[in-house]
Amino acid sequence: MSEELPGLDLGRLRAHLDRRVPGLVAGPLRGRVITGGKSNLTYTVTDGTGSWVVRRPPLGHVLATAHDMPREYRVMTALRETAVPVPRTHLLCEDTDVLGAPFYVMEHMAGTPLRTLDEIAPLGAPGVRAVADSLITTLGELHAVAPGEVGLDDFGRPAGFLERQVRRWSRQLEASRSRDLPGIDELRDRLAATLPEQGAPAIVHGDYRLDNVLVTQDGRLTAVLDWEMATLGDPLVDLGLMLVYREQPVTGGGRPATSAEGFPSSPELARMYAAATGRDVSRLGWYVAFGCFKLAVIAEGIHYRHERGLTVGSGFDGIGDVVVPLVRRAHSVLRED
Repeated sequence: MSEELPGLDLGRLRAHLDRRVPGLVAGPLRGRVITGGKSNLTYTVTDGTGSWVVRRPPLGHVLATAHDMPREYRVMTALRETAVPVPRTHLLCEDTDVLGAPFYVMEHMAGTPLRTLDEIAPLGAPGVRAVADSLITTLGELHAVAPGEVGLDDFGRPAGFLERQVRRWSRQLEASRSRDLPGIDELRDRLAATLPEQGAPAIVHGDYRLDNVLVTQDGRLTAVLDWEMATLGDPLVDLGLMLVYREQPVTGGGRPATSAEGFPSSPELARMYAAATGRDVSRLGWYVAFGCFKLAVIAEGIHYRHERGLTVGSGFDGIGDVVVPLVRRAHSVLRED
C-alpha cells in the first residue's frame, strides 16, 4: 500500500505508461516520496517486480526557467553512452493533463546519496577518499564530453554565460523575495562587476555535489542525478558550487558527509580538478561566491514555497536560515579573490 503521494496519481501514471511504454509495468503500482530533495518532487514506484523513479516539478511557485523536466530528460538521454553514469530514461510526458505537470520516468539505480557523516563513515577513510576521487573524476569526464557528439550542441549559449547567470539568479531572487536579506543586493552587484574571463565551454550540470550522486555500499559511484539546471557554459561554476557544498552544514543539524576523515579539503579538490582537466582555477573564488549566491537564491525560493504550504515532506523548516550566512560567506570569499 502506498503512502500519500501529493502530485502523483498512480492510476493515471499506470494508464499513461501502458499507452506509451507497453510492457514496462506488469501490475498495480505502489510508490513513495524520496526525501532529501528540496526542489523537484521525486518518487520511487514499483509493480512488485521492477522499480522506477518519477520526477516532476514542485506543487506551486514554479519559477521561470526552473524545474525543467524536458531539460533533465534530454541531457540524461544524451549522456547514456558516455563515461558519465546516468540512469536510463524511459518516458518524458509534457502533457499536464496526466499528472498536473510535466514529468519523466527513469531507471531506479542502485546506491544512495550521501549527505551526513553517519551515512559515509562506514566506508572508512580510504573509501571516503575513493568516493571523492570518483566525484572529481566524473565531473572531469562530464566536462570533457563534446556537446556536438552527443546531440547537445544547441543545449545552451556559452557566449556571455556568466553574465547571464548572474542576471538569471537575480531575477529568481526577485520572484521569491518576501523578507529583508542583508547584503544580497550588494553581492549581486559585486559578482556582476567582477566577472572572470570564461574558459572553454562544456556541459554544465548546474548542481553538482556529493548528495546528487548515488554511491553503493562498496563506495562505487553509480549515477549522477538532478540535471534540471544543466546547460552549456563555463564548467567552473560546477566546481565552485561543489566547493560551497563542501563546507555547507546539513540542514536540520548533523555533520555533513564531506566532513568525514579522508574527504579532501576544498583546496585539494580544486587541485584534483585542475590536474584532471587542465583548466585554470586561479579565479575560483569568484565561482565559489557565485555558488553561494545561487544556493542562497534557491534556498530562498524553497523557503518561500514552504511558508505558503507548497512543499512536500519534511526538512524544510530551517531552509531559510541558510540564506544570510551564504551571503556573508560569498562576500568573504570575494574579498580574498
